[in-house]
Amino acid sequence: MPVFVFDIETIPDVEFGRRLYGLEDLSDKQVGYVMQAKRREESGSEFLSYEQQRVVAISVALRSRDTFKVWSLGDAESSEAEIIQRFFDGIERYTPDLVSWNGGGFDLPVLHYRAMRHGISAPRYWESGDEDQAFRYNNYLNRYHSRHLDLMDVLSSFQGRARVGLQAMASLLGFPGKLGMSGDKVWDAYLDGQIEAIRNYCETDVLNTYLIFSRFELMRGRLNRDEYLNELAGVREVLRAQSKPHFEEFLSAWRESGC
Repeated sequence: MPVFVFDIETIPDVEFGRRLYGLEDLSDKQVGYVMQAKRREESGSEFLSYEQQRVVAISVALRSRDTFKVWSLGDAESSEAEIIQRFFDGIERYTPDLVSWNGGGFDLPVLHYRAMRHGISAPRYWESGDEDQAFRYNNYLNRYHSRHLDLMDVLSSFQGRARVGLQAMASLLGFPGKLGMSGDKVWDAYLDGQIEAIRNYCETDVLNTYLIFSRFELMRGRLNRDEYLNELAGVREVLRAQSKPHFEEFLSAWRESGC
């Protein structure tokens, strides 16, 4: 069964913000900051409600029997609708097991709202057993099923107060963690035209999640020690072969950790 480890990056949906707050005369930058300010007044945090977030990057690590690959869907010019459709098309084609860090709490709900926004079809993802009996007791939608493994959710025993962030978990295990960017910097990076930097950042988040997933597979006995070490060696080999600056930086930080 192929595994898709995935992550998304989002920015304020300024088109929606203009309609919602009547901000037709303001620039995208101004609209985004107004949306964040209004959210701060409502909740004490600038973190926008899910329907106000627009997806600008989706990155995936694919692990199949003989393949490991990390990439971002589409390209820097791809529309939100295109990259979301590509994500669900991958599920349609491969029926993979999905793995995420807080994907159940953030990434997938955002993708649900945005897929609705663009009229995207994703029947395999939404299958719950009516067309395929194999999905009746194991589907992508049920929190306690295994077609989507939200590592943050599972490792915290589904207890909100026990959750930790991806950066903290990666650091705990000696993996590189976030390198030079974080989710709260994505909007400013987007305004500066740094969409490739955002996509690269999303890919390193996926890499951290995949390494944590590999350690989890060791812990629950699906990999033995040698298989686990071979898995890490395979990831290193793939990243070295691509010679991309953000992968080289990731490898360098990984070497320095000694893990």
